[in-house]
Amino acid sequence: MTLSEEATDRLADVVELQPTKNAELQERWDMDSGSEVHQYLENELGDYYFRDDNSLIRATAEAADLVDVEPGIESDPDADGIPSKIRVPELQAQIVAVLAAPDERSESVVSVLHNLRDEYDVDPDAEDVRSGLQSLRRKGVVEVEYRTVPTFRLAVERDDLEVAVAE
Repeated sequence: MTLSEEATDRLADVVELQPTKNAELQERWDMDSGSEVHQYLENELGDYYFRDDNSLIRATAEAADLVDVEPGIESDPDADGIPSKIRVPELQAQIVAVLAAPDERSESVVSVLHNLRDEYDVDPDAEDVRSGLQSLRRKGVVEVEYRTVPTFRLAVERDDLEVAVAE
């Protein structure tokens, strides 16, 4: 099956962002709904993606070979699937840099937002920080602890994780 240029570009997004959700692709592809993303995936990329046990979208090995993009997540085979390298948007890379370490007390979204403002002189929306934390959670590098509000901390040691900013 030959892919159009648009389909190849979007397949590269799936490879880069995996594991991902319809909403993340909807934003990246400037679509109106998650249903539109689902239809596109089924009609144009059906042979190149699958949904894992958690219904997250992942690219097939063949898809990764077709596009010249590094996967969004790489794991050390000796580390029980724990990610050793991730490629993420700049905000998510900044979140990893300021988020509590695995042995520290987990932090709320608001706390992470204040840390980002202090460290990087940026002012993202709280929803963007929440979304970034959830994306990092899906990648296995952030864990959530439920207290009065959900709180987050790194699931891996910062020194054991290579973070690259995706273009």
